[in-house]
Amino acid sequence: MKSSWLVPICILTVLFCLWEVGSRISGLPAFILPAPSQILKVSVIHAPQLLPHAGVTLMEIVAGIALALAVAVPLAVIMFARPSLEKALAPFLVASQAIPVFALAPLLVVWLGYGMASKVLMAAVIIFFPITVSLLEGLKSCDHAYRVLFRLMGASFRQTLWRLYWPWALPYFFSGLRVGVSVATIGAIIGEWVGAQQGLGYLMIQSNARLKTDWVFAAILWLSLMGLALWHVVGWLEHRYLSWKAPSDQPSIGETIQ
Repeated sequence: MKSSWLVPICILTVLFCLWEVGSRISGLPAFILPAPSQILKVSVIHAPQLLPHAGVTLMEIVAGIALALAVAVPLAVIMFARPSLEKALAPFLVASQAIPVFALAPLLVVWLGYGMASKVLMAAVIIFFPITVSLLEGLKSCDHAYRVLFRLMGASFRQTLWRLYWPWALPYFFSGLRVGVSVATIGAIIGEWVGAQQGLGYLMIQSNARLKTDWVFAAILWLSLMGLALWHVVGWLEHRYLSWKAPSDQPSIGETIQ
């Protein structure tokens, strides 16, 4: 196990121990604050009941990520190629994030129904903004000397985009994708809270109504594990596709020419 994991694991262990001791000493009923041991017991013993709901939520999140990528990547490239379009669309991008998600979720359920479509779109709305902004910033940050070099070599915009701008912007893209997947669960869960027939959000609402707080925490635990798994998948992809990335202390072509 890498040493980088030791500190967060130790902190988490201490917090859980304090939580366990505090819940037993305080004498609070389990429906108010269940002990971590009870939450873990429900998460493991009732995994057959939790797994189908977790599978539905995971499919909504993954589909939301795919939809967000299908919109964010072309949009960032178009805005980079047409700065005037970026100025025109920037207020709408900001407005899409300024709208409270709780206000948007009921409308999506009314328009798209109680199925998976409204949750996928809800997740995509939250995810696409950090991906779009990060990728656009990465494309715009490309070293000017490299741009001049490609222009002198007669490269077209499409060739420059594929050979220069896209590789340059990949670190920014993966940074935005990390942020996106870390908040992807928010859209799906809120959509399930508003109206759903399955999913971890649906299970949380039903359990909370029955004062089964340990089930609510178990669903939160499963959501946290799903978020961590998606985070590490993005990290693995970043490590794989950015293995060529030069060290930060390597001089740029502009510095070399000077």
